[in-house]
Amino acid sequence: MPKIYYKSVEEIELIRKSSLLVSKALAEIANVIDVGVKTIDLDSLAETVIRDNGGVPAFLNYNGFPSSLCISVNDQVVHGFPGKYELKDGDIVSVDCGVVLDKFFGDSAYTFSIGTVDPATTELLKVTKECLEKGIEKAVAGLYVGDIGYAIQSHAENHGYGVVKELVGHGVGVKLHEKPEVPNYGKPGTGAKLEVGMVLAIEPMINQGRAGVKFWKDGWTVSTVDGRPSAHYEHTVAVKAEKADVLSTFEGIEKALKQKSE
Repeated sequence: MPKIYYKSVEEIELIRKSSLLVSKALAEIANVIDVGVKTIDLDSLAETVIRDNGGVPAFLNYNGFPSSLCISVNDQVVHGFPGKYELKDGDIVSVDCGVVLDKFFGDSAYTFSIGTVDPATTELLKVTKECLEKGIEKAVAGLYVGDIGYAIQSHAENHGYGVVKELVGHGVGVKLHEKPEVPNYGKPGTGAKLEVGMVLAIEPMINQGRAGVKFWKDGWTVSTVDGRPSAHYEHTVAVKAEKADVLSTFEGIEKALKQKSE
């Protein structure tokens, strides 16, 4: 069985650099994402930002994935392909980005609202982001992976949402996906024990309707079984003794979105 790879302080700083480059690419996406924009154009923008800053897109050619971003619209949960689709008023779009910089990976995702999104879907996005925050609160040494999952699951289900169980968060480091897996559901006190030096990608995938998903014949795209919307947010996080250290950031994204709305 693969072991958990514990990172040194220096290695965590390298992962922070990678994660902040992911955040920078997502902030550039936030500047331009809008009604009428083709998702393939967002993909090429992200690749340019990553390469211009000395990084390599982590998803491009990963197990054959053809793009730098996973772009998943409306009922698509994750791993959607960028393409000629033009974003429409009322869409929601999960944009997931990964970077390799100095041999270490960073990974983060944000779900964007396009134009005027209906109140029920806006609430889904709000609660899913809260699920991420509640999961991060449990990424503390001495707790367990199950504590993270339980915090996410209970908050989502208290709002009547379905928690995707087929796809999970993961360790991050010299590989994009390392041990341990970090499900968005679980029981407190179960799973791998959290220790200083663990770096995790925590990524709630929450459905407005049923929890179930279907896998497309393209081998990648995952969507909800009932065609209702799904939201997805992700941070790369280092486990610490008292409070998790969030290595990626949404600050640039939210600053850009605020400026556009003013």
